[in-house]
Amino acid sequence: ALLCRGMQPSKAEPFYSLSMPKQKTNSEIINEARNFLRTLRTQRPFTPIEDQRRLFGSGFSGAPQNRPPSVFSFDLAESRPVPGVRLSPLDHKPILVTFAKDEASSIFLPKPPADAAGVRKAGSARARLLRRISEGNFLSAKMVPPDQNEEKPESEEPAMMSNLHSSNDNCLAEQRSNTPFNEESRQLICNEHIGRMEREGFLKGTAGRVLFQLRGESDQTKKPDPNSSQPRSTSWKRRVTGLEDEIRINESEEEEIFWHFNILPILHELEKVEDNIENLCLACTKLYQALNEGNMLGKGFKRRHVLLKTLYKLVDIDSDPLCLKLAKIILAMKVDGKNLLSVCKLVFKICRNEKNDELIQEDGLLDCLLEVLRTEDLLQDNEALLYCMRTIKFMSGNAVLLEEMVNKGAIETLLQIMKQINNIKENDTHFCNLGHLLVQLTATLRNLAEFPPARQQLLCSTAASELCVALEQRLNDKDVRACIGRMFSKLSSYNDFCAALADCSRCYILFLALLNKHQKQQDLVIRILFILGNLTEKNNQAREQLFEEKGSVDTLISLFQTYHELDLNAQKRYHERGGEEKTHPRHPSEAENVLIKLIRVLANLSVHPRVGAALAAAHPVVELLVAVLEYKSVEDCEELVISATTTISNLSYYKVKSSAVQDKKLHIAKMLLKLLMSNNMDGVVEAVRAFGNLSQDHEICDFIMQRKIYRFVIALLDAKNQDVCFSACGVLLNLTVDQNKRALLMEEGGIGNLVDCLRDFGPADWQLACLICKTLWNYCENCTRATSCFGEDTNTLLVLLTSLLDEELALDYSLDRDLRDHHKLCWEREFKPLAEKLLERIQSHRSFLPTVTIPPF
Repeated sequence: ALLCRGMQPSKAEPFYSLSMPKQKTNSEIINEARNFLRTLRTQRPFTPIEDQRRLFGSGFSGAPQNRPPSVFSFDLAESRPVPGVRLSPLDHKPILVTFAKDEASSIFLPKPPADAAGVRKAGSARARLLRRISEGNFLSAKMVPPDQNEEKPESEEPAMMSNLHSSNDNCLAEQRSNTPFNEESRQLICNEHIGRMEREGFLKGTAGRVLFQLRGESDQTKKPDPNSSQPRSTSWKRRVTGLEDEIRINESEEEEIFWHFNILPILHELEKVEDNIENLCLACTKLYQALNEGNMLGKGFKRRHVLLKTLYKLVDIDSDPLCLKLAKIILAMKVDGKNLLSVCKLVFKICRNEKNDELIQEDGLLDCLLEVLRTEDLLQDNEALLYCMRTIKFMSGNAVLLEEMVNKGAIETLLQIMKQINNIKENDTHFCNLGHLLVQLTATLRNLAEFPPARQQLLCSTAASELCVALEQRLNDKDVRACIGRMFSKLSSYNDFCAALADCSRCYILFLALLNKHQKQQDLVIRILFILGNLTEKNNQAREQLFEEKGSVDTLISLFQTYHELDLNAQKRYHERGGEEKTHPRHPSEAENVLIKLIRVLANLSVHPRVGAALAAAHPVVELLVAVLEYKSVEDCEELVISATTTISNLSYYKVKSSAVQDKKLHIAKMLLKLLMSNNMDGVVEAVRAFGNLSQDHEICDFIMQRKIYRFVIALLDAKNQDVCFSACGVLLNLTVDQNKRALLMEEGGIGNLVDCLRDFGPADWQLACLICKTLWNYCENCTRATSCFGEDTNTLLVLLTSLLDEELALDYSLDRDLRDHHKLCWEREFKPLAEKLLERIQSHRSFLPTVTIPPF
């Protein structure tokens, strides 16, 4: 062990050769590193919780004009595709025709039935149907203007049916003016006939024929009137009939029956109860169930435009529960274009209110949103996906919804989108907008990472490498940098993900580039340093890779100098404003926080033998660490001072020729003495640990004796703290190398304190027990009489050593197998050989003393 290097053992049989195994096990190496080279941990940088749910948080750097708007409206006419060829206008102008009573026969009408009753029934029913069409009733969905009787892509939406009003009014003005109509009867002719046919039992087996008749279609209506003198009306009639024939071809009989019996009544119900929110919500629930039962969700449903137009009219009602149900149906109908954007904005508006989280859970809206992310085009619908993603981000703040997301494959979906975004190059026009989407995506992943199963999925995927690619591509995007930095900051706190990130070789050069380019951006710098500290805490390969990156140490030194000056200036201003005040800020300042995270990286790097030796010889590093101890007290900032002390202690472990620590050893000892005299126990422990390494030098040993530091070290043996006792024993061991300094153990009850430590901690820590035995061995090297060395503690020590050398008494077999094997190995190879020789030496020089009893361990 390093602490006992300078010790002069017995010339006959050097004890250290017996206590050291030829080849150490991994567990021994780890334990030894725990004692001499210590890594540092620190708190994760604080990220404030958003007080409100907004599209972009308060820290969003984009200009307001670049933010996507939050307003929405279902203006379906705007989503009509622009035709590739424009038709030339007609040569003639439409002529407004008026009819006298005697010209009624010129209108194209079906031939009347033979009996007068039939005339009345058919006439009134047909008139009701025509009036409904002329008024633009969106529930009929049967008539279209002449210019719309052409094939359209599936993305065209039903709002275009609103253009029917004017053309239908022109074409059917005569029919409305000459056809009797009963104002109280607003039911479609199809419903009237379906009801009658149900009662008469004619539907079974004749569904297609009955439905044709329900439309008011008959062989007579299809025959033109030879006396008609209105060719334009005849042409319009043929177009309408042709469209109805096409609908009948594309729509199965079962779908048409299901529509009339199951869907249409609910749509009528939605029209009637507009003032009753509860009934509207109930009707929407029934509508979704009916559509799902009839396999009518999606784009393949032929009467989809009728259904959507009904729903769009209800969106204006100010009710979140209702709008939530409407949004679920609209999303399930696979709308696209501007309507997809509008419904995503609607859902975003609803989810901004945390009180609606329970409603969202009940309605199962999450499935629809995840489906949007999986199926919609990233480039064409990136704004809609942005609102959809932000909505899911809101949901991820709810524990129940977060678990549901993970179970439904949200992690895989988000990572697939990230891969697509990473494939978009910087010269692409969509690159900037997709950066907004990436911000929301990474923020959502950050929330999901709180859930252990989600972290496991991130580990099993290529999440770490994809995040590195995204960060590398968008080094100039402040918001993306911040979000990915926060995500890495959180995920690297977990050992499994930290190991996965450490395997991404590009991450080190990426993080160093960020530190070089954005030195003054404190929130980013502190997170990058925290991530590097996590990477180097337990991974020796990561320490080596970071150190070998070109300019890595220079980057860390430059950062150290920058924030050291900022902190020094801030402290000067603080003392100038109220220097006499004894109170200090409760939390570290931003500059102090950066220094804490940076020094932690240096401390963790120094655990690697080659890297540690190089850092010990780096004078700028050591000078900056010493400067922290010079101007900063433990009362000012405890964590910063203790971190600097730990790093100096680690670097003092390495005995290299050009060691900067050795050059400044006396000055460092003076700074450590200031910390040793403080009331901070953690600071005292770190100071004693540093003295343990420095005290291998004779000048430092003389300094310890001159300043009576050894008395304080002996007192620490009574602290009943295992780590404190170990560090204190290290200092005393090095002091007892010098024969002239061994008598110090007789002062302040040194021998008794060592024996107490051996009894209290020996069976649990054989390394500490071995260190105590080495100290006692040095102390009694030239002793000819045991009682003169150990005084009243001689018999106590003899009985204690005898008990500790008894395997059955010393080893605790109740421990788990791995820990028991490790304890046994340490006991056999390190403690037992030395303890046997120490016991033999004491027994050979002892004189009679009363027997003492050692209490059980």
